[in-house]
Amino acid sequence: MENKNSQKNDDYLLDAFSNAVVSASEKVSPAVVHINVINNLKPGMNPKNKQGTGSGFVLSSEGKIVTNFHVIANAKNIFVNLPDGRNFEASVIGKDPYTDIAILQIPATELEYLKFGNSEILKVGQLVIAIGNPFGFQYTVTTGVVSALGRT
Repeated sequence: MENKNSQKNDDYLLDAFSNAVVSASEKVSPAVVHINVINNLKPGMNPKNKQGTGSGFVLSSEGKIVTNFHVIANAKNIFVNLPDGRNFEASVIGKDPYTDIAILQIPATELEYLKFGNSEILKVGQLVIAIGNPFGFQYTVTTGVVSALGRT
């Protein structure tokens, strides 16, 4: 039989975790973007791959966007959709296929943006929150646990 105090403590912890996820989501969602891509079709590529989508976030108030390299790898045209409804064509200003990172530039200013955290202070077992917009919905949120560090 479960102790009433134990149940209250579990409820408190779940509420605290839920509140942390809600708070983080509300804080960062204005900087989470949806990316639409029209790809260059190379010989042998499936025509279904003519378009793609992905997620990213605003890295600077002057329109720099971080996304994954695989999202824009074959792009002919890239469009960034901001949470406020504005859409911009983007250009690639940096890319690294080995770390799967790309930096885009859009012609916008005074944007809400996020800063990179310090990955050196992460510990295995820490709870983490991932927020993105890969499908063009408002945004998608999931939680998880840091399972390992230092992998390449």
